[in-house]
Amino acid sequence: MAKNSQFRHNAWKWLTLGLVAAVSFYVCNPVSEKLRFGLDLKGGTSFTLGVDTERLAESIIAANPAITNTPGAVERKIEEVLKGCDERIIQVIRRRVDAMGTNEPVIQGLKDHRLLVQLPGADEAVRKAAKANLQSAAFLEFRLTHPKNDQLVNKLLSKEVAPPGYVKHGSGYARAADWADVSKVKGYEARLAAFEIPDARYRFMLEDNGDGTYSPSFVSRNTELTGESLVSANVERDPTTGRLAIAFRLNSEGARKFSALTRNYQPRGPKNPSERGRQLAIVLDNQLISAPEIQSEIGASGQITGRFDGPAARKLAAELNAGALPAPMKVLSETTVSPTVGDDAKQAGVIAALFGFCLVAVFMIIYYWYAGLVADIALFLDIALLPTALVIVANVLGVFAHDPSMGGGGSMALPVLTLPGIAGLVLTLGMAVDANVLIFERIREEFDAGNTAGEAVSKGYGRAFTSIFDSNLTTIITGVILFVVGIGPVRGFAIMLTAGVIVSMFTALVVTRLVFDHTVNPASRKRFKMLCLFKDAKYDFMKVMKFTVCASFSIIAITIAVFAFRLMTNKASVLSVDLTGGTSIVYDLKEEAKPAVADIRAALNNFDNAAIIQYQNGIKGSSLLIKTGETAETKKGAAVENKDVGAHITKILQEKFPQAELTASSVDEVGSMVGADLKKSGTYAVFFSLIAILVYVGFRFQFGFGLGALVALAHDALISIGLFSLCGRQISLIVITAVLTIIGYSVNDTVVVFDRIREMLRHNKKLSFYDLCNASINACLSRTAITSATTLFAVLALFAFGDGSIFDFALIMLFGIIAGTFSSVFIATPIMYWYYGGKRPEVSGDEAVKEDA
Repeated sequence: MAKNSQFRHNAWKWLTLGLVAAVSFYVCNPVSEKLRFGLDLKGGTSFTLGVDTERLAESIIAANPAITNTPGAVERKIEEVLKGCDERIIQVIRRRVDAMGTNEPVIQGLKDHRLLVQLPGADEAVRKAAKANLQSAAFLEFRLTHPKNDQLVNKLLSKEVAPPGYVKHGSGYARAADWADVSKVKGYEARLAAFEIPDARYRFMLEDNGDGTYSPSFVSRNTELTGESLVSANVERDPTTGRLAIAFRLNSEGARKFSALTRNYQPRGPKNPSERGRQLAIVLDNQLISAPEIQSEIGASGQITGRFDGPAARKLAAELNAGALPAPMKVLSETTVSPTVGDDAKQAGVIAALFGFCLVAVFMIIYYWYAGLVADIALFLDIALLPTALVIVANVLGVFAHDPSMGGGGSMALPVLTLPGIAGLVLTLGMAVDANVLIFERIREEFDAGNTAGEAVSKGYGRAFTSIFDSNLTTIITGVILFVVGIGPVRGFAIMLTAGVIVSMFTALVVTRLVFDHTVNPASRKRFKMLCLFKDAKYDFMKVMKFTVCASFSIIAITIAVFAFRLMTNKASVLSVDLTGGTSIVYDLKEEAKPAVADIRAALNNFDNAAIIQYQNGIKGSSLLIKTGETAETKKGAAVENKDVGAHITKILQEKFPQAELTASSVDEVGSMVGADLKKSGTYAVFFSLIAILVYVGFRFQFGFGLGALVALAHDALISIGLFSLCGRQISLIVITAVLTIIGYSVNDTVVVFDRIREMLRHNKKLSFYDLCNASINACLSRTAITSATTLFAVLALFAFGDGSIFDFALIMLFGIIAGTFSSVFIATPIMYWYYGGKRPEVSGDEAVKEDA
């Protein structure tokens, strides 16, 4: 009867467990369709695009020089162009990407007129084509030339003058040696447009002859017709010249305008008394393509002639069909991962997860025996029930910052799994047993007090609940801040961490209790078999508090001073490209033919003599890291083909060291604007996390406790960063993510100690505050050691099997876990103790111990 009554009492818990399991099965089956991988796990290219406001301003000024006479007029015009342009930009980019035939592209609007474009599985050829394609505005215009264009051009060519950045060459001009530098100077386009013009209604333009020379023309600033009237564009061969051309067809309104234009300016047309037809300039993205004479009236169809090769003609036709962008775009950042590297990362992630799971599971059984087996059941269910938690968390966090690739918006889709997401999963497995450890240690104490098994289980769960709730909630706060402030893969980590904490709380508090309720005889007085690391521990931790605090902050001062010195002398050696801007390339190469670092530096000397060059050892051998502060945005010089710094460096190295068989496994190019934004976001994330935790701990306890937690967290973050930097590693976005995780983990440990201090303050009125702090730390010592050990198992798995950014994540987490364990005992408690002057603070709350019925 008692068993039946107990089953009915727990029926809602069983139903909840069954429902969560059913939802998990639904959202991840079939796995091949439901499980989506990020680019870092399946390979491909990701671009972050933004409006090129400098080019836009130059175009506005070149089209209307008088606009500069009115203060703020250019800025207002830019705002007018950009107003409501985001949807149009996404539509055009989507059509262009679709025309490339890429499978499952991701196109996502971001704030500040930015756009994320992900091309899974894109090879090098597709990447290059996409980069050029996405930045081309494809704004087509038809403009008339000056009525006396030929005379003006002949007069100009008779003079010994040349437009800025050019020199005279035959019957035209050629680019000067310093053209790349001159063309980068602000206002260049406006100066070129104003060169030797007959009056302000016209602008100077150059047509590329295809042989390194350029022919001048004076083109009206007034646009007669734009590409908006275009219905279709196709590549064809001009029957008269045999050259490739773009045949186009206009809509009815465009056909009417084009017919009137060509009729008026054909030979002896109503507006052209000359025997020769007026030249019609075809302008694409402010570049003169050609300026053919109008021979007769043209209706709905026409032809764009120029000096195109096959790929260029097809690219132009595709861009015209996709439509023109309302504003010029530029690549703010670019990340490329080869598919083989993605597969390796997936494999290493799976191995790390299995290894971490097995280490934790075996340890729990050895240490807690039957209770450890129950914890392992919960650990298995953490993975089985995780999909439901991921969907729920993605939808909740999506309210704060919607990210389609991460699910949310009412969707039942799983978030995209990224490499940091796998790291979050492995870390969660290590942290998942924390709640079980808290409960089991409390159960041990209840057995020591002479309680029966039923009473020990009931009181153990009840007394552990507050610590579990407070400590896990602080980790969830960190996860929320990570999601809101972070981007891309970091958000994947935040969702995984938050979902893992939530599901581990459910299995620890609900599932394991169900197992104990149905397998343990409540009247039995037989203790659960458990090992004990610190039996009757009575260490005087507070005795050394002055020494430990002084020693810790001395180490921080030294390591941070070294970090600051390196930062001031060579920022690129301390911060990664995602924080400074620049280009980072990782090469796979033939081990036995590795070129010396000095030889590589010599090869790159003319490009960037300050580049960071180093070999890195991983689980699959050595790789070569090249980091330069140069990007397409900063590097001046025609030698950088297609403004592609990564491809340019690769070409130099492959030609210089063919025997090394260098292949780029990943390329990251981050513009200074994005780098600054990421650095600011990372700083905000750390700051807001510290403030949020101070407020929460201060609210749940008292301000003195919150202050102790805050100082301990600052200690953990600073000492981890300092030691990490001393190892010669670079601070990156994933490292900042690890620092935030350390903050969440460390405060978890600190809250458990503080919770025990608060409890003892309520129930033990005799002990001095000094002795009470010591007793509380000693009471939590087993839990602190065991949780640190299980988390270290997970981190060591990442450390052993991870490469690149995951290795960095694991390394700083290793420092952070050790620092966090140390600070919860030797930093947080002493600071809190000193704040209260060594006197017992008054604590509010019910004297009764909370129990779970």
